[in-house]
Amino acid sequence: MASRLIQSRFSLSRLHLTAGNKNGRFLSTESNKVDEPFKVEEAETVNVPPPPSEKLLVLGGNGFVGSHICREALNRGLDVASLSRSGGSSLHDSWAKNVTWHKGNLLSSESWKEALDGVTSVISCIGGFGSNSYMYKINGTANINAIRAAAEKGVKRFVYISAADFGVANYLLKGYYEGKRAAETELLTKFPYGGVILRPGFIHGTRSVGSIKLPLGVIGSPLEMVLQHAKPLNQIPLVGPLFTPPVNVTAVAKVAVRAATDPVFPPGIVDVYGIQRYNQQMSR
Repeated sequence: MASRLIQSRFSLSRLHLTAGNKNGRFLSTESNKVDEPFKVEEAETVNVPPPPSEKLLVLGGNGFVGSHICREALNRGLDVASLSRSGGSSLHDSWAKNVTWHKGNLLSSESWKEALDGVTSVISCIGGFGSNSYMYKINGTANINAIRAAAEKGVKRFVYISAADFGVANYLLKGYYEGKRAAETELLTKFPYGGVILRPGFIHGTRSVGSIKLPLGVIGSPLEMVLQHAKPLNQIPLVGPLFTPPVNVTAVAKVAVRAATDPVFPPGIVDVYGIQRYNQQMSR
């Protein structure tokens, strides 16, 4: 009995020693087999191209609304270019140096189409006042030319800064509104899935005229606070649209840039209340 007990203890000790050695490597219970350590194969390196950069072209980027849009787009890390009849900006702000400025006339020459090379989205702030025929050309024909050229170049999204209806004012500025609506129709036709129309009313903010800065917010900001809560007044026949609340230029710029770059931003018309709503969502 004693000899069997000693033999059993000897067998257990032998098994324990063969289960693991002093270096921590696990061994087979069979003395002539050693498990190979776990090998990790190095993954093959694949050259994946970086995601394409967003390039935004702002039509009328040296104007009141356009300059704010350029600055907002730069703050979001976009590659920004501007096209206008004057070309370079008269602004002396540091951000203006980061914009590629193009000179061109949407009504006369096709040389401006080179500014669309590599562009993924366009925001148009082109507009103006004058005689009815002039207003139709600037607000309508010029924008229609830009919309068609952008569609031909394969631009993905196009945002047009239009204008809210003001009832009786529409008849006084017939060429202005007829031009705006003609451009809207063309945009919805050429860009059914990537065309966005913003219809702000009076746009307030600090406006630079040469070396003079006009604080339009002094009037616009209080009116916006009051009229944004008086939406039912907007439904009054004829004069109701005159109660359309003003909107800050910064809000217009933020929503315009988002509409131009966000693929899930719904296409179609966004009125002043929609602009305020989207701006509030982005500010949260």
